[in-house]
Amino acid sequence: MRRIWAALAYLATGLLTAMVSWLALGILLLTAIVLVLLPFVAPVVRRLIDLDRLRVARFTGVAVPAPDQRIGWRDVRWLLAHAVYGVIFGASAVGVAGALVQQAVVPLVWWAVPGGMPNSFGLYVDSWPKALLSGPISVVLVLLLTQLPRLARTDARWSRSLLDPPLEQRVAELTATRAAALQAHGAELRRIERNLHDGTQNKLVGVVMMLGIAERTLRQNPESALQAVLRAQDAAGDALEELRNVVRSIHPPVLEDLGLDGAIQALAARCPVPCVLQADHLGRLPAAVEAAAYFAVAEALTNVAKHSGARHASVTLETDDHRLTVVIHDDGKGGADEKAGTGLNGIRGRVAALDGTATVTSPEGGPTVLTVVLPMGK
Repeated sequence: MRRIWAALAYLATGLLTAMVSWLALGILLLTAIVLVLLPFVAPVVRRLIDLDRLRVARFTGVAVPAPDQRIGWRDVRWLLAHAVYGVIFGASAVGVAGALVQQAVVPLVWWAVPGGMPNSFGLYVDSWPKALLSGPISVVLVLLLTQLPRLARTDARWSRSLLDPPLEQRVAELTATRAAALQAHGAELRRIERNLHDGTQNKLVGVVMMLGIAERTLRQNPESALQAVLRAQDAAGDALEELRNVVRSIHPPVLEDLGLDGAIQALAARCPVPCVLQADHLGRLPAAVEAAAYFAVAEALTNVAKHSGARHASVTLETDDHRLTVVIHDDGKGGADEKAGTGLNGIRGRVAALDGTATVTSPEGGPTVLTVVLPMGK
């Protein structure tokens, strides 16, 4: 039902933008005749196109980049096409939903209206046999309603193909994203190397030294060798725990054991600020998506504990056919600054590597809301 409502809302707003597109086309036609109006009309048309670009991005979970130029042929082409299919798809969705509501209401109230009343298909209901026809008609309408997500995906696919910037600009954006991903990957490798060198390696060197001491002690004073062996055993345990921490920072084993929802539930349970998890039944998601979402939540909850001054926090996980949405909310003081080293840039870079988005709203006084949207490649 959530997907159906989301599709209905998407198509209904598309109907509105399609109707406005007809008006925009008329204004552009007038502008072509009276060129002096172009500086005033172009920003309005651009805002309409950007509004639909945002609508498509929110529905699909993948941003639609804006082209470099102000108003171009691609924008006019979208206006022409969207004015047609937006009206058809949107009117169909609103019509099916409205007809279903009317079919449910008419059988209940027709008897109170003198002379009866028409149903959504023009049949005048003035008797109980005619009222009972609403049952099979409603079944057909419900079946049509279940197809709205597919219709919405078709609308989004067509709109994206028309709104996407030229190939050259998209290649440049992907090149920049790839460079950022490689930079983040290099930083991650350096972090792992540093942790292994400064932590695990030093502990293992200590184990070797302690075992050497234990060997000499065993040769010279066997009664005192046990303590040296026990110290070496403790040091080996510390090194093993350090190595496990490094492995967890690469791909947490808890994801394999519990899945994303279980792993994030464990993060919420360990958070110093009381935190609740609200999650769909996620099932197993692509490993890269699970890892990106897990580390985003881990970093965000660390920020909540260190910087927010919050009393409560929540994590919400939602999925549909093609994206995972993660929302981290806290009731702290707000004012989160990406330039202050709070890890938000790291989250954004990790998410961008998967062509996802991360947005933060954090006004002074709070609350702070981090929304991460990750496409799942479906």
